[in-house]
Formats: sequence, C-alpha cells, structure tokens
Amino acid sequence: MDITLNVNGRPERFSAPPNELLVERLRDGLGLTGTKVGCDTGQCGSCVVRLDGRSVKSCLVLTASAAGAEVATIEGVTTRGGELSGLQEALRQEHGTQCGFCTPGMVMALGELVDATADGPAPTEPEIREWLTGNLCRCTGYHSVVRGVQRACAAGRAEVPAGTAASTAAAPEV
Repeated sequence: MDITLNVNGRPERFSAPPNELLVERLRDGLGLTGTKVGCDTGQCGSCVVRLDGRSVKSCLVLTASAAGAEVATIEGVTTRGGELSGLQEALRQEHGTQCGFCTPGMVMALGELVDATADGPAPTEPEIREWLTGNLCRCTGYHSVVRGVQRACAAGRAEVPAGTAASTAAAPEV
C-alpha cells in the first residue's frame, strides 16, 4: 500500500504491507527509535505517539490506518535547537526519569494532558495519575513524574506548585 504520513512536521511517503504496525514504520522504516517497543501488546505505553493530536499506542495501530495523519514522536518534541520542551524540562527538574525507557511514551501521553489543560484548571494529582494508567514504569514510582507534570502545568500559569523539589528555582517555560 502507498501511504503518506506527516511525521514531526515532515511529509513521508512509502509503501507498507497491510499488517505493518505504526511503531515498526517509525522505528525501522523512518529511524525514529525514540518510540520504544516494550510489550507489543499495548499494555506498557512505551510506544505512545500522538496521532492527529491524540496519544495512541503505536504498537496497536496499523500504519495503513494512520494514512494521511499527523504523527508526532518524541523526536519532534524538542525544539530545533535541541532544547527540551517545558514538560521534559519539568520532568528533568523533578527527577521524573530513571532508566528512561518509558520516558518517551510518558512525555507523549502527558503532553496531551498538559496541552488539554493549558487554558483551564491544572490537573489534580488523581487526574494525572489516572492519565498515567496506560504508561508503566518500573523505576520512578510515579511521584516525581506527577510532580513534573504539576510543575509543567504551573509553568504555563507562571507559578510553581508549593512543595516541589525545585520550588525555589525559576519555572521553565512551556
């Protein structure tokens, strides 16, 4: 099948077998290896990308079903100069990563939450934890990840939540 995708703002045109998974195309076909393969069953979330703005597990999406879509991977999150996004920086400041394997999927999924709440109330801790249910991590215990999301959301509102590890430092821009 001839397929066209817009990946990280760049048009990509290729032929793909009908049973090819989007994660395979991203990693093997386009060399975007930041999208990880953890479980191959959609349970771990390490393969999360944004498909037309919504976070999806790319190990469960056929490439053909994504034809014509906008796909954003972790490689498209950083700025052209290589600077971290506001969420990535907040996770770094709050020590929200350990080994880093799950981090790209978490950043892609949590980025949707941060974007969705930018003009409204910041998500609560239970809301953040609920959003994280599709992303498994064996290292962090999620506490620092939750603090990182709170920090990123607060930065967009020009405030740093009290009690965060970096509450005395300047908040990063989102």
